Amino acid sequence: MSIGGGFDKAVQRAHESGCDCVQIFTKNNSQWRAAEISRESVRRFREALAEFEVGHPLAHASYLINLASPDAALWAKSVDALVVELQRAETLGIPYVVVHPGSYTTSSEARGLRRIVRALDQADRRTKGLKVVCLLETMAGQGTSVGCRFEHLAAILEGVRDAHRLGVCFDTCHVFAAGYPMTTLRQYRATMRGLIQCVGRERIRAFHLNDSRGPEGCRVDRHAHIGRGYMGLEPFRHLLADRRFGNVPMYLETPKGVEDGRSFDEINLATLRGLLAE
Repeated sequence: MSIGGGFDKAVQRAHESGCDCVQIFTKNNSQWRAAEISRESVRRFREALAEFEVGHPLAHASYLINLASPDAALWAKSVDALVVELQRAETLGIPYVVVHPGSYTTSSEARGLRRIVRALDQADRRTKGLKVVCLLETMAGQGTSVGCRFEHLAAILEGVRDAHRLGVCFDTCHVFAAGYPMTTLRQYRATMRGLIQCVGRERIRAFHLNDSRGPEGCRVDRHAHIGRGYMGLEPFRHLLADRRFGNVPMYLETPKGVEDGRSFDEINLATLRGLLAE
């Protein structure tokens, strides 16, 4: 949800759309700099969560961050930015920050993974004492991005010095676009079995629910409304019926807009809740 007007306004917008949880950027996601968060902003945000009964607040880190970058200056700037993102989430009382692992660009996948591990180790050292957990997002595999294979996430989790403040955010569109099938129940179970074998079920702390504008394995990150993309409804039906994830919060990242007088957030939520009711 947009934080235009204040963090508390994002909570109010989530409530008005019928959401039970909310994801926000704590700063402009296309800029490095971030204005200081005032005590008043923190108070209003926390009061809004209680007033509107919206739980499980989640922060998404800036898209500018690239922890896999071979460029020393950009890599250092990305680590600094991740530290700030973690500190801001802690200030607001948000328990998790979702981050894209990064892209190795002119380097190699192996070196990119090592850079991510080193970056996360540095961020962990510099934020000792904070409770906030960093969630590595599954990626579609566009370009040289890391995280499109579950094995990438496993290598990162195994490589860091201390993984207790790391988890995984599963994005349905990204996983599908990366080539993991989920249409039939057998396919869904095989995909989830592979994920759990690589990272462990307890590491999966959040889901992004998005259909895909590209076909399975396209490796293109383009979100679509639930049931209106190449995924269709079946993968979401399987996921919502999976009791292993009954207590894991799920967030929409579908395109914004209005149709027939209703926001697309409301429409997508109604579609998902219809599947859950079935």
